[in-house]
Amino acid sequence: MEANIAVNSDNKETWSGGTAKPFGASYGKMMMWFFIVSDALTFSGFLAAYGLTRFKFIDSWPIADEVFTHFPGLHGVHAPMYYVALMTFILIVSSVTMVLAVDAGHKMQQKKVAWYMFATIIFGIIFVGSQAWEWKNFIGGSYGAVKTTDNQILQFVKDGHQIALADFVHTERQDERVQHVRQNGLWFEDEPTVANYSVAQVQEAFKQDPSLQIRIQKLNPETKQKVVLSREESLVKLLTAKQVVEGANLHVNEYGNPIFADFFFFITGFHGFHVFSGIIINIIIFFNVVLGTYEKRGHYEMVEKVGLYWHFVDLVWVFVFTFFYLV
Repeated sequence: MEANIAVNSDNKETWSGGTAKPFGASYGKMMMWFFIVSDALTFSGFLAAYGLTRFKFIDSWPIADEVFTHFPGLHGVHAPMYYVALMTFILIVSSVTMVLAVDAGHKMQQKKVAWYMFATIIFGIIFVGSQAWEWKNFIGGSYGAVKTTDNQILQFVKDGHQIALADFVHTERQDERVQHVRQNGLWFEDEPTVANYSVAQVQEAFKQDPSLQIRIQKLNPETKQKVVLSREESLVKLLTAKQVVEGANLHVNEYGNPIFADFFFFITGFHGFHVFSGIIINIIIFFNVVLGTYEKRGHYEMVEKVGLYWHFVDLVWVFVFTFFYLV
């Protein structure tokens, strides 16, 4: 059987490949769009997995407003989501400067393209640096908590507000010892960072302050807040503590369900890698602009192609910000 080839009224093939431009786009633009679509599906899968997992553990999922409360220079000030919102604004502004760079490229204005590309790079670096700072605070923790024998996280509350372990545990560690690390040959294995306080110290300090209460992971469906136990219930629950938790890692975190930290590191880290890659590409394009490479070619299509990628990265962050931080 012979293959049928579609032809037009002039008996010519509809598309013969080669230098033809389907949809009026060059080969480079088409490949960038293919990459963007495939990458969008990848991020969609990650966010869908996050949504399904959160729905499964909806009664014990950490509250974002209580996790992301840091702001540079405002130590001890409760600023829920303020810095994340500022990061989002910075990334959106970088998308605006990229649009201006592409527009200047269409007008063959080399200096403007260079300046707008430079501004985009600076905003991108600020965003990645902010994300690293956010990771540092997330890993370091804010308050500390204890983990029970049934793998529940217990947080401490005073006068209706969560307080840190250091606010009521005033004794120094009595069982001070060297952390197990391979470098010094202790048991030839690593272990998690040794907590500043022992379980016994936390339990004793809690007993001595009758104003303290314990807050568990479970959410009250009516108030959408974590359940706070009575003083008597708190004392009983604290007896099941087996580990002091400070900060977050891939195994346990003071904010609640450990899967929350897994998704945080993976999704924001994957997006941060995209932004970092975009910065490197933008720097290369920036130097080509300064050297007049695209002026010699007679067009700034490379700026437009990298602009497509940068806009995609910005758009993805809007979805990450919405679904991970706001919802």
